Amino acid sequence: MIGRLIVDSKCDVVYADDLVVGGKFALGSYTVTEQEVVEFAGQWDPQSFHIDRDFADDGYFGGLIASGVHTIAVCQRLSASTLYEGWSVIAGKRMRDVNFLRPVRPGDVLTGNLVVEDVVPDDRGRALVTVAAEILNGSGKQVLTSVTEMYMRCRPETD
Repeated sequence: MIGRLIVDSKCDVVYADDLVVGGKFALGSYTVTEQEVVEFAGQWDPQSFHIDRDFADDGYFGGLIASGVHTIAVCQRLSASTLYEGWSVIAGKRMRDVNFLRPVRPGDVLTGNLVVEDVVPDDRGRALVTVAAEILNGSGKQVLTSVTEMYMRCRPETD
């Protein structure tokens, strides 16, 4: 089920109760550059295989690779710019089951999908929404999987 929602055609905001468990949403694409890999890692994960091309070329991965934290950030950017921008998200609760499956390299074009795993409304006009993400490289191989829980507003009641 790709992008299946129950949405009122008069409203372009997606509320928690518009989401269907099993609904799958394609994310956009993002190209990772060498400069970005080095700059991000230089600030947040300054390990030699992320920031020093000569060291990385002779290392285990045979070249520079992006930090896992950088890969998570790309996943968040794709999710936010493709979906969350139109969803009535309140805030994230937690991220779990994060798996770094393959290195991300400069020049990789990353894409992905989100699948709605659960929607649990509460009595405060919101729901805890659980989504599973997968980020793929240009060869269609998974580089990252994760599960995120976030609070979203439920559709306001009308009189």
